[in-house]
Amino acid sequence: MKRVVVCADDYNISPGVSKAIRELIAGGRLNATSVMTIFPGLEEEAKALANTPSPTPVQIGLHLTLSGGFAPLISPPMATKDGKLPQMNALLSPLSYFQVSRKSVALEIEAQIKAFERAFARLPDYIDGHQHCQLMPAIRKTFVATVAKLAPDAWVRQCAPAKTSALISADNKTRVIGTLSLGLARLAKIYGLKTNPSFSGAYDYEGHERFENLFPRFIAELTDGGVVMVHPGFIDDVLRSRDKLIERREEERSLLASYRFHAAMKDAKATLA
Repeated sequence: MKRVVVCADDYNISPGVSKAIRELIAGGRLNATSVMTIFPGLEEEAKALANTPSPTPVQIGLHLTLSGGFAPLISPPMATKDGKLPQMNALLSPLSYFQVSRKSVALEIEAQIKAFERAFARLPDYIDGHQHCQLMPAIRKTFVATVAKLAPDAWVRQCAPAKTSALISADNKTRVIGTLSLGLARLAKIYGLKTNPSFSGAYDYEGHERFENLFPRFIAELTDGGVVMVHPGFIDDVLRSRDKLIERREEERSLLASYRFHAAMKDAKATLA
C-alpha cells in the first residue's frame, strides 16, 4: 500500500469551507489541510480545527497567500498601489520578476507564518501557496529562503509528478505548475527543505470533466508520500465574495464524503499517510 496525503486547501477562506474540511477530517477522508491566515476569524477557526477528532494523524499547513487581490497582513503591500495583493496573472508575467519587491514578499511571508504560529501555538507542518504562488519565479527564492529561516522543519509543496517526463503529455495547467516546480525543488534542496515526492489534483475548474472521474486518476498517479490537492466546501456568501471557485467545491466535498473515496483509494492501493 502506498501512503498518500489528501490535502484540502483554503481552510479559513469562508465558514462553509472550514466546516466541510473539519467534517471530512473527522470522517477520515483528509489527512492535511492548508490554512489561510489573512482573513478574520482565524483564531476561532484554528481552535475548531485543533479540536476536530480524526481517525488518522492530520498535518496542518500554511496556505501562503500572495495573490488574489486580498488585503495583505503588512503595509506597504508587495506589488500593487491599491493596498491589495496582486492578481495571479500579474505574477505570471515575466515583468513581475523586476516589479515585485523581494523585501515586501519576505515580510508578508513572515507575517503569515507568525499569524499561523499565534493561532495554533506552533509552526506549520508544511507550507504551500494559494494559486500556487510559491512557484512563481518572482517569489520562489524569497519563499524558500524565508521558510528555511523561520520554519526550517516544514516541508514545502512542489507541484510536479514523480517523473518529469510525465509533464510532456500532461494538460496545460499541470504542465505549467509542474515545470515551475522544478525550480522550486532545486532551491528547496539547496536550502535544506523537504518537498513532497509527487503531486496531483490540478484540473480545469471551468471544464466539463467531473471530479468523480478525476479523483481516482489523481490517487492512482501518486507515488508513496505524494500529495493530492482538493478544494471541498459548503457554499456560502463569504466564499462567493472571496473566490471564483464555487460549485466545484461542493462537488469535491460530495465525492470525498461518499463511498467513492474509499473505492478510489482501494483501486489505487493507497492509504492516508
